[in-house]
Amino acid sequence: MIGGDSSRWGGRGQEGRFLLCRTSAAAKNRHLPIAVLPIYATITSMSEIVPESSEQFAIASGALSGANAGTSRKKQWRLLIWFIVLCLILATPGYYWFYLARPLGSGPAGPSVSREPFQHTWSERNVLLLGWGDSITAGFGVETGYGYVERMLDNPPDEFDDMKGIGLRNVLPNITVRNISISGSTSLQHREWIDTKLETQPEDVFGLVVMTTGGNDLIHSYGQRPPKEGAMYGATLEQAQPWIENFRVRLDEMIVEMTQKFPGGCVIFLADIYDPTDDVGDAASAMLPPWRDGTKILAEYNAILRQAAVNHDSVFSVPLHATFLGHGTHCTQFWRKNYRWNDPTYWFGENLEDPNIRGFDSIRRIFLIEIAKEHERFDSKNQSL
Repeated sequence: MIGGDSSRWGGRGQEGRFLLCRTSAAAKNRHLPIAVLPIYATITSMSEIVPESSEQFAIASGALSGANAGTSRKKQWRLLIWFIVLCLILATPGYYWFYLARPLGSGPAGPSVSREPFQHTWSERNVLLLGWGDSITAGFGVETGYGYVERMLDNPPDEFDDMKGIGLRNVLPNITVRNISISGSTSLQHREWIDTKLETQPEDVFGLVVMTTGGNDLIHSYGQRPPKEGAMYGATLEQAQPWIENFRVRLDEMIVEMTQKFPGGCVIFLADIYDPTDDVGDAASAMLPPWRDGTKILAEYNAILRQAAVNHDSVFSVPLHATFLGHGTHCTQFWRKNYRWNDPTYWFGENLEDPNIRGFDSIRRIFLIEIAKEHERFDSKNQSL
């Protein structure tokens, strides 16, 4: 029975009974139920009747806590270590996906091409499709027939359904192709080739020129040697200014002289330069040395390439840079402004400079879109356009 043993009241039976009575009176004042009186009395007795036992209790408690302290700390450290290990296990896949993964995806890549302009012949004239420039136009890294120049002309056997029947040969039956592009070449070489590799065409030939130039001027020599014109990697914007201006002059000369090589008329579709870092500018994400002013110099080059379409009636800009944003080294990082929710995949090859097969598909598409906008220029009746 609760309270039946007087020893439970500190070994002082009389005082314990007195305390219970006194506690009962105090409890009534506090409106406590009778059932809790023994508990209330016990608490009171610990503070009023046996203060010396409190001191002894403290000493005993200190000894006990000291004995358990080491064990408690060990348990806390073990828990902390397991927590850290768990965090690492959970974080590793996330880090790999957001910072190291390069998902390639499958299927069509890039914008849809309207089928309507390709439903009728544009011209019966002799047309020379001339590829001019670097490895992008050369089709480096993919099988024959899958570079953007070839794929603009003819559909490969495994063409995607949305692009079947969409090609230049369908609308320009008398088209021929010549590709004067070399992997690793720079704009300095492209300028020289006009005199050494391109002869003046017959007057009955209309020129359709597709060009990529300037990209290798920037990325060579990957920070392995001091920057110079034609191999500017690592240069400051101030250091690169004269080389940028030389590019402006060189590109203008290239366009003028190439136009002169086609007395029967021509159109030049000039691509700007993509950024494998998705405009973030962290070259380290592409396993390259840091380049503080890289994106600034790239912006200067792209401004020149786009301005050429304003300065010359025969030149049209192809938005390679905008098309590839979100498909570079940050393609999986959904918090980036250029993240592509509909296709967060990597469009570059293993060498970083050139597209993979899906990247080439997208380039083929954006060139065809821009060319189709100007399809009336291929008609000899509209040569003055």
